[in-house]
This record gives sequence, structure tokens and C-alpha cells, in this order.
Amino acid sequence: IHAVEAAHNLLAAVIDAAIFHGQLEIGPSFITWPRTLDVNDRALRHIVTGLGGDEHGVPRESSFIIAAASEIMAILALASDLEDLRRRVGRIIVAQRKDGSFVTAEDLRVAGAMTVLLKDALLPNIVQTMEGQPALVHAGPFGNIAHGNNSLLADQIALKLADVVITEAGFGADLGLEKFAHIVARYGHLKPSAALVVATVRALKSHGGLPLAKLGNEDLDALKRGAENLAAHIDIVRAFGMRSVVAINRFPEDTDRELRLLSDLAEQFGADAAVVNDGFSRGGEGSVELAEAVLAATKDGSNFAPLYAADTPIREQIQTLARRLYGAADVEFLPECQKRIDWLTERGMGTLPVCMSKTHLSLSHNPALKGRPLGFTLPIRNVYPSAGAGFVVALAGDIQLMPGLGKEPAYTRIELGPNGQITGLT
Repeated sequence: IHAVEAAHNLLAAVIDAAIFHGQLEIGPSFITWPRTLDVNDRALRHIVTGLGGDEHGVPRESSFIIAAASEIMAILALASDLEDLRRRVGRIIVAQRKDGSFVTAEDLRVAGAMTVLLKDALLPNIVQTMEGQPALVHAGPFGNIAHGNNSLLADQIALKLADVVITEAGFGADLGLEKFAHIVARYGHLKPSAALVVATVRALKSHGGLPLAKLGNEDLDALKRGAENLAAHIDIVRAFGMRSVVAINRFPEDTDRELRLLSDLAEQFGADAAVVNDGFSRGGEGSVELAEAVLAATKDGSNFAPLYAADTPIREQIQTLARRLYGAADVEFLPECQKRIDWLTERGMGTLPVCMSKTHLSLSHNPALKGRPLGFTLPIRNVYPSAGAGFVVALAGDIQLMPGLGKEPAYTRIELGPNGQITGLT
């Protein structure tokens, strides 16, 4: 993340320097590149820079985004090698000239320096699990505000080293799986054999309307209502032509009746298998049955296919996602968004894959709509190009690219003991 921040903010500094020195005919109001920080800070969502007089720069409105939402994080996760990384960094669009043409990192002559900052970060990290197995952990684009998958390079290395590769896609099938299918798999020429859907009794009781304070209580009715959310995710997996296995991660307060009901419901919804997973409490021994179910689901291959062709226009892509995956009846493109889509289309980016930026707390754009909402209208307030990453980001609802701290943040539980022992991290 440090390398991503450094490269991203170097580019931001170069843009302001170019304005200060009158280069490239960039006007302050035509800049689209924000700054970034890996701290949740809502006060930085809208800022003014360059105050303090002429020697300190040109005053302009700007913003910060969380580092995981940086286009550079997405580029790092999608680049196939150093040459591809350099090429993608050079394509980053940061501003418009007064004549309407793009200004890129290449135009600002900073793409080479940015690539040098990212050179070592491109290499996947191999880490060891608590039981001694190797795992590749690399890159961190969020699943709700970015494309939500680990690096393509890590996946490709893993495929050369192992018989079976399990790769994580962030949040639910509506976000991580969809973006894997339409962005990662398309650029990496990957064809997954099956999908592992992770579910918990607690989460589904929450989707069934149970308040947080009561999630530890047995409530079969709430679980049954909330399980409609799981049904939607299983249907999404099926829409991509894959078999699904549901992993029910056991919590200590889950009752046998709840686990049995959820397992039965998952299979009724069309999952090829549903297994209660005890990996948290028993380690690998508690996940053997789940592993066997996953292997069984991959044996016959899959009919994996994207939901739309590579040359599908932006509006049609969004409408397909809204209706077939989210459960929407319609899509509302706000006026500014309509103009931006037309603007992108005129400049040859009208068929880039869409990276939907929306809440992970609901299948819809509205975090308050739990379970499996249907018949709503999905509002798209804006779109913008991530030309280096190779996709167009669509903002649905009130999604924010810089999160804010909650009323009771996790940092309030973190402390340093007298012997240097850190507490409160779990």
C-alpha cells in the first residue's frame, strides 16, 4: 500500500507542478486525479489545495480517496509484468486540456518514476499459514469501490505451482465474482471451475431483520428470511455457468438446528453442496469435508462465461448487472452521468468493462435494503475512466471512495501493554 500511495501522490504533485509552471494547458477545473491516503477520513472527501498565496500553488478543489480505491492499486493487481505495468501507468488519465484532449501520466513524463516506485510491489508475497502451507497474498483493491480481487500475477503463478487454486474475490457474488468474471478473467484468460460461497448464520439472520444485539440468539424464522440473500448469490454463480459450494463458517453461538436449516436451504436453492466449516476452531482438520466438496465440484469443469460480450456498451453492461444480478427493475442514469458516458464513448472508451462501485451491505445500492430486494431502480450518479486499469468505474447510489470512521472505531480497543504486548487487534 505504501508503494501505491507514493506513486499515486507523486502523480498528484506533478499535476499541480505542471499547473504552477503553466505546462500542458491544464486548467485547475479540468483535473480528475485525486490524492490518496490509507486512513478512513471523511473530512478529506472534498478539499481545497494551493492556498496561501502564489508561491504555494494554484487554488483548486480536490479530494482524497482511500488507497485501495486508487487506480494504481487496480493496475498493480492487473499488470502481467513490468513492461505491462509501465504501459498501464503511462495510460492513466489525470486531466483534460482546454481543447478537451486527455492529459496522461505519460504526457507529464512521470510514468517511468512511478513504475520504479511500484517495481518491487509488483512481485506477489508468499506467506505461510499457521499450519505451514504456502499462500500468495498480493494487492488489495476493495470489492465495493474497486475491482476486489488479488493480483492476476499471483493467480497465474499459483496455477503453475498447484493442482487447485482458490482465489478470493471481495465481498459477495454481486461484487467480487462479477468483477472477477468481467475484468480479471477477461484480461487474464482465466476459466474458473467452481465458486465457493461463504455464508454465516449470523449474517443471514441480520439479512432476515434481526438486530445486532440478538444475532447470538437462535431464530430459525429470521434465518429462513435472510437466507433469500444466499439464494441470490447462488443464482449469480449459476448465471456465470459455474457450480457452487456453500461454506457455512461456524460461530460458537450457532445452534445445530440453525446450521442444519441453513445447509438444507442452501441445497434447496441449488448449491451443489453445503458444508459446515470448522476451520476457525479446528484448523485444516475442520475444513477437510469442505475441501473434498470443492474438489468434487471442480471435477467436471464448468461452462463459465461472462454475462455480456466484450464489445457491449457501458449503459447495456450496467443494465445487465442491475437486472440479472442485483434484482433491479430499472436503471436511472443521472444527467451528469449520461453526459460522461457519451463523452467516454466519443473518445473510444464506450465498451471498456464496467467496475461497479456500490455498497457491499446489500444486493442493491441501498445498504438498508436487506435480504433479496427486488423491483428497485438503481441510480448511477457518475462514471469515470480508469484507462490504465482498463475499465470504467460506475458510482451507484451514495457510495464513497473515502470511507469515514464509525462512532465506535476499532482503534478504541487497541492498546500497548507494559511488556510491549499489543492487545485489541482481534
